Amino acid sequence: MARIELDLAHAYNPEPKQDSDYALLPLKMVFEDGGAYALLGPSGCGKTTMLNIMSGLLVPSQGSVRFDGRDVTTASPQARNIAQVFQFPVIYDTMTVAENLAFPLRNRKLPKEQINKRVGEIAEMLELSGQLNQRASGLAADAKQKISLGRGLVRPDVSAVLFDEPLTVIDPHLKWQLRRKLKQIHHELKLTLIYVTHDQVEALTFADQVVVMTRGRAVQVGSPADLYERPSHTFVGHFIGSPGMNFLSGNVLAEGLQVAGTLLALPAGRKLPLGEIKLGVRPEYVALAAADTPGALPVTVTQVQDVGTHVMLSAILAGQVIKARLPSDVAQLSAGSVVWLRLMSEHTCFYKNEEIVA
Repeated sequence: MARIELDLAHAYNPEPKQDSDYALLPLKMVFEDGGAYALLGPSGCGKTTMLNIMSGLLVPSQGSVRFDGRDVTTASPQARNIAQVFQFPVIYDTMTVAENLAFPLRNRKLPKEQINKRVGEIAEMLELSGQLNQRASGLAADAKQKISLGRGLVRPDVSAVLFDEPLTVIDPHLKWQLRRKLKQIHHELKLTLIYVTHDQVEALTFADQVVVMTRGRAVQVGSPADLYERPSHTFVGHFIGSPGMNFLSGNVLAEGLQVAGTLLALPAGRKLPLGEIKLGVRPEYVALAAADTPGALPVTVTQVQDVGTHVMLSAILAGQVIKARLPSDVAQLSAGSVVWLRLMSEHTCFYKNEEIVA
């Protein structure tokens, strides 16, 4: 296992001149030994580029990569002792499950008894014990990907295991089982695991720390709770959550916060810089209020979705869309009606130039 330090930038263009020329903008980041991390973001944001730089498949155009303080910027994946699991299963169809799992250990000339013991442990963790003697060619896609995962995990001395969207080919109802297994394996083996995905559910349920990326930049690194409750950038608020955070334009005056022509009192003890600002609030923290309630705003309902456990209300306020997650027992609401919503609470966040106001 290793502590991985990145201090680098990368451009596929040999002469980058502007931010858009970079696949990865300059960044400094540390992945601690034994941690479970996720790189989360939309396609093209740079997360696979970062993973390939860590693995040694790609040399950064600027800067360095260090494993436990040792410069490995130009070292091969083999020299870094990295295991990488790819989006599609990479296995030997003519071998049995046991032979596939044993392959990395046999290449290292480990004693047969040690190989058999380790293969048995990993097979049990991945629930493959009953299939060890089966040919890999006849297995379903999820079982083949389990073998790929097992091959990455079987080496006990590996510096880090890197996953590049490993559950893409897995049926949705099986994904949660494999995520649970990976989490369990991380707790048992204490390996450094780094997981690339565009799926926020995968990232938030797997990782202890999530790196949210957009356009080659890491905009926030934090726990799932940090990303959800206190997004440091409006992109994180949009990207995390389903639906994402509501953002409303406002103006901070000496007497309070003005939103859509209505003056709202700030939460107790809260001070904000004067001028334009964005108010950010999660749909579940938007509350229904009685008409003309101080601190509430009148909105026009555009859609009401009853999803059983709650009602998802969509509304318009001065041309801005608001989503509210309301209890399922609220009075009947209909499109076109006017209701009052309270947006301000201790959960409300404020943003200036897309960055959170401390």
